Amino acid sequence: MSDAGGAPPASGIQRGLRLEQLFAYAPLLGRGALVTIEVALLSLVVATVLGGMGAIAKLAGAMAPRAAAGVYTTIVRGVPDLVLILLIYFGGQRLVNDIGRGLGLDYVEVSKFWAGVAAIGFIYGAYLTETFRGAYLSVPRGQAEAAYALGLNRGQTLWLVTLPQLLRHALPGYGNVWMVLVKSTAVVSVIGLEDLVGLADKAGKSTREPFLFFVAVILVYLAITAVSGWALRRVDARVSRGIAA
Repeated sequence: MSDAGGAPPASGIQRGLRLEQLFAYAPLLGRGALVTIEVALLSLVVATVLGGMGAIAKLAGAMAPRAAAGVYTTIVRGVPDLVLILLIYFGGQRLVNDIGRGLGLDYVEVSKFWAGVAAIGFIYGAYLTETFRGAYLSVPRGQAEAAYALGLNRGQTLWLVTLPQLLRHALPGYGNVWMVLVKSTAVVSVIGLEDLVGLADKAGKSTREPFLFFVAVILVYLAITAVSGWALRRVDARVSRGIAA
């Protein structure tokens, strides 16, 4: 309801000002969202490589690789993500500069972006280790034996028989890890990386509207996970073609 002078209600003016502030910071938040997506995708690559190596180590017959992989997964699953990220960033910073001083080099600033990628990838590599290991064990041994009986060699059996089935078994767990990994990228803002959360926090403090900007962050993350869920369903339908429900 308008006041006596016909002006719009104060609450309407405030909402308009808040939206103007949000639109003014939209390019900045867009840049932060791009950084968040880059961190997530690159971390997934690192996690996939580490998960594959960890699964191979756990499935190996030798004791040393299995023990090393067991220590890796136990530590990661037992220590909070925030602690590991801080340890990797600040511990890595100190280690690099200790080595640099020994070589007579000047101070080196470790990239916050790559430290975040390494930390998130290291953490979720442990979870993908168990995902890939479980998927491999889900493939019946008789499949490989039948392939050998048909004359396929080890490489052909792996590529044509084992890997397609392993992918199908691993995909649900892989998708879940990706969803959680995307949300965990928010934690890298604590080391000063200007990702979506970090920039939204700064914008909220400068405008004194933290609620508004963190609601925008929520909507961006929901959009990312919604698109990811759609893509994962498409991939699952493709790799499951010809398989009974």
